[in-house]
Amino acid sequence: MPFITLKDGSRKFYKDWGTGRPIVFSHGWPLTADAWDTQANLVASQGYRAITSDRRGHGRSTQTWQGNEMDTYADDLAELLDQLDVRDAVLVGHSTGGGEVVRYLGRHGASRVGGAVLLGAVPPLMLKTDANPEGTPIDVFDDIRSGLAHDRSQYYYDLSEPFYGFNRKGARVSEGKRREFWLWSMTVGLNAALECVKAFSETDFTEDLKKIEIPVLIVHGDDDQIVPIAASALKSVEILPNATLKIHEGAPHGLVGEHETRFNHELVTFIKG
Repeated sequence: MPFITLKDGSRKFYKDWGTGRPIVFSHGWPLTADAWDTQANLVASQGYRAITSDRRGHGRSTQTWQGNEMDTYADDLAELLDQLDVRDAVLVGHSTGGGEVVRYLGRHGASRVGGAVLLGAVPPLMLKTDANPEGTPIDVFDDIRSGLAHDRSQYYYDLSEPFYGFNRKGARVSEGKRREFWLWSMTVGLNAALECVKAFSETDFTEDLKKIEIPVLIVHGDDDQIVPIAASALKSVEILPNATLKIHEGAPHGLVGEHETRFNHELVTFIKG
């Protein structure tokens, strides 16, 4: 399996499919690069180079004790792009991966990047504060940490239900999708999973967003139970200088069913445009 060695000696797993303009995917919590397989296969089959990777602490990458925070995630992404000599890329980030993409652009600039796609992404700030009343209360994130600490296996399986909107009336529930989510999640180191909760929920990306001048496509479901749209996409589009927002009515957080089909079309259209 292909890896790069990072500056701290840890290894980052990646997939590199196809040739052409690079499309680089960053996954959500608590998943792995495999969550992007459908989209990676799609763009690679249409003449692009699809690159996905496991975040440190996740999947096949080293389960590091240190560095499970946004600055290091962004630096790891920078090392991946540098070592693979990626140029004129489109960065695509889902959920926590959207935060990783935004922090990368704010921290490292866009010299290797021509565009970005944020899907159900956490910026600008998930946590409810006096300045961010639309955010999610800290108790919710404390409950996540408690669930992981006491029975992470059951917690991940239960989380798959709101993640894909399977708890909504009339939803077409895929047991295979729930088991797939559980399988990916169980490969994440416990410490990395716990610290990533703080990273995705408490990191303020406002200043990063202000620095991003490249075209950005924002896609978000208005029934996202994990990253509510009011504190994320609706605010990010107002901060980013060059952004387009696509709201998916009734769509959940995770890619599934018609939502995934529509996103795939929007992704390819954005890349070609």
